[in-house]
Amino acid sequence: MKLNSKGQVTIPAELRARHNLHEGDEVNVIEEGGALRIVRVSDAETRGRRLVRHMRGRGSAREVQSMSTDDLMDLLRGE
Repeated sequence: MKLNSKGQVTIPAELRARHNLHEGDEVNVIEEGGALRIVRVSDAETRGRRLVRHMRGRGSAREVQSMSTDDLMDLLRGE
């Protein structure tokens, strides 16, 4: 991994999947025994709660039932 000019690194996809990390998850970087550790923020909003907050008020159940899969995916992505 390389540190970019903004001090950012990319966590490899395999590690993100193994540790159930998703876009928008909050993490902290802490120093422990001369090493850096990435730890999940324990009281941060979960991915599911972020999705519910994003979807709230976007349509009625009747509207959603008549939508195609592509329409639903666009709605979930915020497109």
